[in-house]
Amino acid sequence: MALVVQWVLFGACALLILAAGPKLTQNAEIIAAKRGLSDDWIGLILLASITSLPELAAGISSVSIANAPEIAVGAVFGSCVFNLVMLVVLDFAIRGESVYRRARQAHILSAGFGIMLIGFAGLTIMVGGLGISPTILHFSAASLVIVLLYVIATRAIYNYEAKIRESAAQEAVKAPSAVSLSEAQMWVLGAAVAILIGGLLLPVIGANIADKMGIGRGFVGTVLVAAATSLPEMAVSMAALRQGSVNMAIANLLGSNLFNILILAIEDGLYFDGPLLDSASPLHGATAMAAMVMSGVVIIGLLYRPQTRLFRTVGWISIALFTVYLVNVYIMYISST
Repeated sequence: MALVVQWVLFGACALLILAAGPKLTQNAEIIAAKRGLSDDWIGLILLASITSLPELAAGISSVSIANAPEIAVGAVFGSCVFNLVMLVVLDFAIRGESVYRRARQAHILSAGFGIMLIGFAGLTIMVGGLGISPTILHFSAASLVIVLLYVIATRAIYNYEAKIRESAAQEAVKAPSAVSLSEAQMWVLGAAVAILIGGLLLPVIGANIADKMGIGRGFVGTVLVAAATSLPEMAVSMAALRQGSVNMAIANLLGSNLFNILILAIEDGLYFDGPLLDSASPLHGATAMAAMVMSGVVIIGLLYRPQTRLFRTVGWISIALFTVYLVNVYIMYISST
C-alpha cells in the first residue's frame, strides 16, 4: 500500500481518537459526578485511565497483531514525555501567570510516584540484556512489581487527597446534568469503542510507515504513535482548562503517566515471545530518563511556583520541559535511521 495512503489512514485514526476523546471524558465526568467523586480524583484516576485507552489498545495491537514490541514500549514511554510536554501548552494557554502558580502542590505526590514507576520500568529495560531479570512463565517478575507499585501509588494519592479535603463528596457536588446516568454510560461505551478501534489500527499503520520510510519502529512508537494516542489527554486537559479546572487538567496528565506504565505490565502478559521489557531496545531507557527529568522539572515548578514569564507567554519551567522533549526526539531519530 502506498505511503501516502498509510499516512491518510494514520491521520484518520488520529482524528477518530481526537473526536471520541472529549465525548468520552465529558460523559465519564457526568457518571463520576452522579456517583459522588471529586474533580481531582476524576482527573487523576478516572479520566487518566479512560484517556489512556488508546495507549492500551495500541499496545495490545503492537504485541499481538503487529508483533512490534518496539512500538509498544516506545509508545508508552513516548506518551509519558508527550503528556509532560503538554504542560507547556497549558502554561501557554494561561495568560497573566504561570500554570504552576494556580496548581495545587498536592500534584507533587503524583509526579513523584510517576518518577518511581517510570524509573523502575526504564531500569528493567536497561538491565534486561544482563540476564538478571527473573521471569514467571513468559513474562517478567518486574511486571508484577509495576502492578504493585501502581496500586500503592493510587491508594496513597487517594488517602492524601482525602486528608487535605474536608469531604471529597462535598467537593464533587455539581449542578445536575440533563444527561441521565444510563445515557452517559452509553456515550462512554460508544466513544470507548471508537478510541479502541483507532488505537488498535495505529501501531499496524505505524509499523508500515516505519518500514516504507526506512526509519526505526522505536522512533515511530515513541513519537508518532505516542503523539496520536495522547490526543485524548490533550483534548480533555484543554477542555478542563477552559472550564477553569487547572488541577483536573494537571491531574489527568500526571495520572495518565502512572497508568501508562501499568500498560507495560498488561502488554507483557500478552507478549508470548518472552518478557516484553527484555525484548525492547535499551534505547527506550533514554526516553524513560527524559520522562524522569521532565517530571523532576514539574516538581520544581510546583514547589518554586515561578512568576517570571519569558516574552509574557511561558515560564522557564516550560522552556526546560520542551527542550528535554526535543532532545529526546532527536536522540530517538538519529538512533533509528
